[in-house]
Amino acid sequence: MIGLTTKSCRVIVRSCLALVLFVTAAEAARADETATVGGSRVALIRPKAVRVSVILLPGGDGAINVGDHGDIHGLLGNQLVRTRNAYASRGLAVMIADANTDLKAAVDYMAAIKRPVTVIGTSRGTLRAAEGIARGARPDALVLTSGFLSPESGSSSNVMSILGSPAALPRTLVIHHTNDACKVTLPAGVEPFIRWSGGRARVKWLSGGAEEGDPCQARGHHGFNGLDGQVVSLAAGFR
Repeated sequence: MIGLTTKSCRVIVRSCLALVLFVTAAEAARADETATVGGSRVALIRPKAVRVSVILLPGGDGAINVGDHGDIHGLLGNQLVRTRNAYASRGLAVMIADANTDLKAAVDYMAAIKRPVTVIGTSRGTLRAAEGIARGARPDALVLTSGFLSPESGSSSNVMSILGSPAALPRTLVIHHTNDACKVTLPAGVEPFIRWSGGRARVKWLSGGAEEGDPCQARGHHGFNGLDGQVVSLAAGFR
């Protein structure tokens, strides 16, 4: 490397190594594809070495608008959608489900890839998780983030009201922000849900991050803005 100092050479080498590691990790994590499950299109990411499986249920209207190659065109800012590759990079097979996806069919599909299967729902996705379980879906574990959990959460429609009894509730982790200001996922709704679960659920509280714009949207504490790594670590490790 004529004309380059030893320090410059080291910088170039380090940069090249970093690029190789980044590309290698991306290739290992990304194997995006589209599948039809329970009558709706879903996006799939299958790492080369799958350890466990997760099904992600985004919030809002749940319309992720999957293309033909696992590409997603809706709800890109949603906390679960924007972190989907972070789950895959940990060796998890990932399904990002559309609002109309039959959860029982989705669980069966992912179980054929690798058990255990954990369903992770956020915001209105927690309602879809409860509705799917009420209709017979049986995931091995459930993670509810920023959830519509109990009447005290602020909505008459909530996980407790949908299930009626905790008998069908799998092992459940609740992840909630201490300052979630969304009027239908208030922190006050967490403890009543934990008590109702009869020992089937536990909670992990998070704090910090950033609050921007609508308190019920992805850039607020409701969407764990600035805390994606913590949420993924907790949810991916629960099973």
